[in-house]
Amino acid sequence: MLKFIHSYFAFLVIAILALSTLRFLIRYLLSKDYTPIDFRLALITLITSHTQLLIGLFLYFISDKFSLWSELSMNEIMTSSINRLYLIEHPIINIIAIILITRGYSLHKKKRVSNSKFKTIGFHYLLGLVLLLSRIPWSNWI
Repeated sequence: MLKFIHSYFAFLVIAILALSTLRFLIRYLLSKDYTPIDFRLALITLITSHTQLLIGLFLYFISDKFSLWSELSMNEIMTSSINRLYLIEHPIINIIAIILITRGYSLHKKKRVSNSKFKTIGFHYLLGLVLLLSRIPWSNWI
């Protein structure tokens, strides 16, 4: 059940993150004013990505794959692309992505000029989105 939630909630996170990133970068390029809608969208994106992270961390520690840490050596984990993806790459890269999203959100709040806000949050969200998309186990998703 938790894997199902984690998989389908990922669609929502990616959609909201992509929408936010696109909106913020377009508004940056067009030098638009920062509005309350932009603030809400940034906050919703932050909340959904953190929720997905919490679900993912919980799933990581209760999954069958986590027991491979005690059953296999580090060399065996690293030489198996699927084990390396699930045990190392997916969690670490996605945590880094959430850190970038959080950093972008935090830094943009300190900016006073709209264009600077959009640039900061847009590029951080874009980096986070690229990292998230790079480590999704596409062949086993859903």
